[in-house]
Amino acid sequence: MKDNKTLWRKIIHIISKILSWTLFVILLLIAAFLIYYYIANQNYIKKGSGYEPKFSIYTIATGSMVPNINVLDAVINKKVESPNDLKVGDVITFRSTSVLTANMTITHRIKAIETDEEGNICYITKGDANNVEDDSCTKLNNIIGKVIIRIPGLGHIQKFLASKAGWLLCILIPALFIIGKDIMKLTRLSSINENASKMGEKKKKDPRKVMAEKKRKEQIKRNLLNESKEPKSYYKDPNIRVIEKKKPNKVKEKRKKK
Repeated sequence: MKDNKTLWRKIIHIISKILSWTLFVILLLIAAFLIYYYIANQNYIKKGSGYEPKFSIYTIATGSMVPNINVLDAVINKKVESPNDLKVGDVITFRSTSVLTANMTITHRIKAIETDEEGNICYITKGDANNVEDDSCTKLNNIIGKVIIRIPGLGHIQKFLASKAGWLLCILIPALFIIGKDIMKLTRLSSINENASKMGEKKKKDPRKVMAEKKRKEQIKRNLLNESKEPKSYYKDPNIRVIEKKKPNKVKEKRKKK
């Protein structure tokens, strides 16, 4: 039973880690997009309406490019610096000058490259799903960028995140989950520190015990000093007898010699 419980705890711990890291990565990506959007918007305000960022992202709203680019797919565009960067077959995002779609942002494929009456290069475009070409020729200054990456279905996520339920499920709840997890870690650390401090206080000596120990040591010291002043007595074995040698009588010896 214990082995099963520990196994389930490990599995739950691993799943919670995977979920927390996944949510963290999602929030990080969202934050990166928001930061990039904010910086691009600030540059647009400072440099004027003619400024275009190096990279831009757009969500496809119509089916004019089906099946190559579907509705609610996202496309990332790279800014076009010169006409040499474009060729027939490239997909571009541009501001339309057509009567029906004036000033709308459109993503279509280049079908031909021509020059207008003034000698400027312009691009004939057409949607892959459309039967006819666009009725206006797109000039270079109206091109926002060349499509370099298509992200399928990203618009669905964007649309869901824009809703209240998406904001609640994908941003607010994960953020609260991460914050709650961090708060739990902090509370655990604080409880550990409190227990450690309590144990340290218990290990500290009582002042009464310290004074008693000090008095005991002083008493032992006094006893040793008193013992050193008394005359020393050595141990005598009663079985050992000391025999003193008698010194010979020198006078008697002299008489005998005479």
